[in-house]
Amino acid sequence: MDENTKLFSEFPPIPVADWEAKIKEDLKGADYAKKLIRKTLDNFSIKPYYTADNLAELNYLEQTPGAWPFVRGDKLYCNDWEIRQDFKVTDIDATLEKVYLAAARGVTSIGFNLDSKGDLYYHDFRKLISGIDFSKTQVNFIVKDTAPQIMDFLLKALDEHQGGRKGFRGSLEYDPLGHLTATGGFHYSEQDDMQNAAKMLTTARQELPGLRVLAVNSHLFTDAGATTVQELAFGLAMISDYLVHLTNEEHAATDITKQMQWNLGVGSDYFMEIARIRAARMLFSALLSGFDKTSEISPVYIHSITTTWNKTLYDPNVNMLRLTTEAMSAILGGCNSLVVRPFDSTYNEPGDFSERLARNIQIILKEESYFSKVVDPAAGSYYIESLTDSLIQNAWELFLKIDDQGGYIKSFTSGFITEEVNKTAKIRFGMVASRREILLGTNQYPDVNESIDGCITEDIAFPEPWENAHKIADPVSSGRAAAEFEKLRLATERHKGHRPRVFMLTYGNLAMRLARSQFSGNFFTCAGYEVIDNLGFKTAQEGVDAAFAAHSDIIVVCSSDDEYARIAPEVAELAKDKAIVVVAGAPASMEELKQKGIFEFIHMRSNVLETLKGFHSKLGIEIK
Repeated sequence: MDENTKLFSEFPPIPVADWEAKIKEDLKGADYAKKLIRKTLDNFSIKPYYTADNLAELNYLEQTPGAWPFVRGDKLYCNDWEIRQDFKVTDIDATLEKVYLAAARGVTSIGFNLDSKGDLYYHDFRKLISGIDFSKTQVNFIVKDTAPQIMDFLLKALDEHQGGRKGFRGSLEYDPLGHLTATGGFHYSEQDDMQNAAKMLTTARQELPGLRVLAVNSHLFTDAGATTVQELAFGLAMISDYLVHLTNEEHAATDITKQMQWNLGVGSDYFMEIARIRAARMLFSALLSGFDKTSEISPVYIHSITTTWNKTLYDPNVNMLRLTTEAMSAILGGCNSLVVRPFDSTYNEPGDFSERLARNIQIILKEESYFSKVVDPAAGSYYIESLTDSLIQNAWELFLKIDDQGGYIKSFTSGFITEEVNKTAKIRFGMVASRREILLGTNQYPDVNESIDGCITEDIAFPEPWENAHKIADPVSSGRAAAEFEKLRLATERHKGHRPRVFMLTYGNLAMRLARSQFSGNFFTCAGYEVIDNLGFKTAQEGVDAAFAAHSDIIVVCSSDDEYARIAPEVAELAKDKAIVVVAGAPASMEELKQKGIFEFIHMRSNVLETLKGFHSKLGIEIK
């Protein structure tokens, strides 16, 4: 081959029409849209494949990394990010022991969560930061209404610190709108909170330029089950409201955003999560351009936080896998810093082991997988670029809808935002309940021998909503998709009687009885029931006798649809008043079987959660 010949010149491109014709041929008459096009909860379609034609009108793709509108990130030569770990401050010495260990083990950004400390005195605060090398480690403070006091403490402590103010890098994550979102009210009032933000911005700009003062905690929406589009749009609306309020206080828009940090959630939809961060940068740039058309626009600092929505109490080691894919997405999307929450943080105070694993996920991705080496590795992917554009278009449309309502605060206090999140969460809870959304180890393939009773801290696992004396609207409540299944299974563990036994009465057609017994066993173990499987019985009498010998509470008839019409009524008659009889499947004879007193059927279209709750009720198991 001549050296000037292009590598793939011998393979001419195949037109899209030819691909489409081949797909339709392979589908053999099946509905193309139903089989291959996925509709998101945000009502945009994801196609089975993408080509260069899908990117033809995306002008921003011509920009290089580090250039406006920053879709390709704000980094020029590598994809480095800050490995951050947050610590809840209750005991100063115990916290510092963890912090110094983390810093020595690869963490480059420390977060002090001061919400639970109660009274914090200056000498304690000074002790917190006294041993930290600011040249190597960012320092962040997660605070609420004490933010002005913490800022005063910080300035004073830095003057006494050998590193001084000059080398300090980090954030004071003051977020009145996030507090409104999570609790339904401001710290004090809209005016007072915004004035505090304005004062702290002035102080930081003049005396501590390395400090990001404002946080935009849009991850609250992802933790509550919202969609990616909703988080982007609501987060952008929060930023817009901050800009409106603070520019009225004589702050320039570009000055405000230089000291702002957007805390984005990251979930398990791998490619969508990569696109989320890239879309956020584009949306931010477009918004800021509307406020300031003359100044050079800086990119927003994006801090990613793994979500709590999909984390589980049962089979918690699976959380490590979820956390790993989430961390990968955030890094490939171009986050500036990342917190990987410990895998057990949804049900306990994290210990040394889970904290070590949380930081090591990031360290492995950086040091062994080389995720820090390539800027914007997603660039040029037809699929991810198209996802990014879909998120941009749909999030901007929703943002404009909020803007038409008067902005974030007015839209939130009217109930619109909470209602939209609740609608989505309800749909997603329903998808989990019916297993259209899978949570491994919870609503699919659970470990029936696992027990968590006595191993969890219940006020962490099932927290009560935050209270706010200044409440003016209904808050967005964080939740976990698995919570209802977990309450169901925990009730089984705590039931004073024996663990319910489910007996598989397998009969007839070998393939069908095996398939249905496996399905049924998986179904009932989601409630923590003991499942007794069998190879098969020759008669109904033989099967029912074996079920009674095993002291079974539920008998599941597993056979083929054709055989149910005869075998199921026999089983029901023999087991009458002694066990609950269930048919595995949705046979054509269902109505006929109901007339004969068989009312329990489980199948692929069943709402697993509600069905299991029904069995709990019949068995006298109370769910708290």
